[in-house]
Amino acid sequence: MYETERQYMPRAGVDAAAFDEGLRSYMLGIYNYMASAVALSGIVAFLVAGSPAVSQLIFGTPLKWVVMLAPLGFVMLMSFRFEKMSKPALLAMFWVFAALMGASLAAILLVFTGASVARAFFIAAGMFAGVSIYGYTTKADLSKFSTFLIMGLIGVVIAGLVNIFVQSSMMQFVISVASVLVFCGLTAWDTQRLKDTYAETAGTELEGKLAVMGALSLYLNFVNLFQALVSLFGQKDE
Repeated sequence: MYETERQYMPRAGVDAAAFDEGLRSYMLGIYNYMASAVALSGIVAFLVAGSPAVSQLIFGTPLKWVVMLAPLGFVMLMSFRFEKMSKPALLAMFWVFAALMGASLAAILLVFTGASVARAFFIAAGMFAGVSIYGYTTKADLSKFSTFLIMGLIGVVIAGLVNIFVQSSMMQFVISVASVLVFCGLTAWDTQRLKDTYAETAGTELEGKLAVMGALSLYLNFVNLFQALVSLFGQKDE
């Protein structure tokens, strides 16, 4: 069976060289947004974890539920209000979301050793870069795996919720391994999808807004991949 090569062609009237340059600029902008958000989350996480008073205020009180659930609220708001919001408004919400995620991720630094967290981070960064490059360069249509990936994501979420009550270490191991596979797959698919998005919206008002949402998707993939690797390889701080 031969796979049909995907073609990224500019719309009529758009110069091919200008289109290719625009695509590179578009994807670079997405990666810059995503990397900046990861850096912001990391800074906030270190500040929260490094301050006993702040960490106690957040994780020693019901405020921890606000910190844990607020990022989900921001994702839902950005997704549902996407069409009505301007790019600056979306970007502002994106930075607030990244900061809140950093506060939530501080819990990892409080439980696991810094060396094991750093190791998981660099492994996650390497894996993310590899699968994202694959998604950007492959001619295969990755959308055919989308249903499988979404089902896998739903399964991971449900299993994670169940394991909150079961507290099974073996189940957590299986969930973490499955999460690594699912979020690697989602990263490759999302990267390719973002290329498709540019081909459809280049030069339109939607282009900038979709770049922010694309960065959000890649950020979520990376953070979930990182958390799964911490669960697999992290060493608890005694």
